[in-house]
Amino acid sequence: MSDLCPFLIPRGFRFGAAKAGVKASGRADFALIVADEPASAAAAFTSNKVTAAPLHIDKEHLTATGGKVRVVAINAGNANCAAGQAGLDAARATCAAAAQTFHCRPEEVFPSSTGVIGVPLPAEKLIVALPGLAQTIGPESDHFNEAALAIMTTDTVEKTAFARIEVAGAPGEAPREVRIAGLGKGSGMIYPQLVPHATMLVYILTDAAVEPAVLNAYLQPAVELSFNRISVDGDTSTNDTVLLLASGASGVSIGAGNPAFATALQQVCSSLARQVVADGEGLTHLVELQINGAANDADALRVAKAIAHSPLVKTAWAGCDPNWGRLAAAIGYSGAQIDPEAFEIRFGDLPVCSNGGCDPEFDEAAAHAYLEQAQFSVTINLHQGTGSCVFWTTDLTTEYIHINADYST
Repeated sequence: MSDLCPFLIPRGFRFGAAKAGVKASGRADFALIVADEPASAAAAFTSNKVTAAPLHIDKEHLTATGGKVRVVAINAGNANCAAGQAGLDAARATCAAAAQTFHCRPEEVFPSSTGVIGVPLPAEKLIVALPGLAQTIGPESDHFNEAALAIMTTDTVEKTAFARIEVAGAPGEAPREVRIAGLGKGSGMIYPQLVPHATMLVYILTDAAVEPAVLNAYLQPAVELSFNRISVDGDTSTNDTVLLLASGASGVSIGAGNPAFATALQQVCSSLARQVVADGEGLTHLVELQINGAANDADALRVAKAIAHSPLVKTAWAGCDPNWGRLAAAIGYSGAQIDPEAFEIRFGDLPVCSNGGCDPEFDEAAAHAYLEQAQFSVTINLHQGTGSCVFWTTDLTTEYIHINADYST
């Protein structure tokens, strides 16, 4: 039984999970999110050109319905990617069965998959599980948590986040509450690069009434400053998806430009993004990169990504080795505008590099001790302008290699 407060769960949604037999482990591997009425939807998907079958179906369905979703059907243990026409057929069959079960159009079903690439999805297992699963779904917090657990693959913990805001009512009326909740999964193959601009899947729900186009305008900047600011290993998955649904069950309408709603959504996205990277496969250190003084924000992001994707930097972090020269090299090849004699590096508050060389106050022993912490920050000032970004990443350990060497077997 979940200890989540039921008042955190957005109204208008039901949840459930089942053991469909897709995962070899025999654990729960099929989750549903069901809206009582068609919910407004906005989504962001991977930029990988090798894209899983369900994402093709999702885009078709969102276009066909004008951005409405009744059922989200998520399976773990199989990515349904690189399976050709059979993969598309499996996704469509799952949608058709879910539509029949919940009395909606197949186009109102949003399928998602995560797991091994290149293996046909046994859709018949999901279809057989649907009737029983439909009998057990509910709006309670324990059902929400069961869904969060069922979508995990190499994750070690479920990932959830919540926010609430109060919206002023008419004169003389009490403020009304809007809830936002998110669940997600992701541990490896994490470098999401989501656009309209293993795998990370995120589902964010609100009981506000929001039109699909307005919902999309809220989602995209929230994604850019959260999920597009994390990386575990630099691999962009074929299945990365962020879906935002609005049920309208609170009776509160949210229009464009509501700062309280935007802030709450950003908080939920940022929390989930950090939880994903904090559960990175085999990690021993969670690292926050703070890049300041770049010529522009894009350059700041270039530097952050160069550092976050450097095996030399990440293995140094794994060994708590304050080898700042590897950071300097990554800054130099990042493609950002730099002056080799102007940038600074700090580990937390400890000076490491200044004017392109070793800082006179650099204390190697103190730096090593600082990097032994489970979480630490690296701050870089390029002294080129006002551009900045914050980015979260991990070290690279032998355990990561073991997990991914054995993943499909």
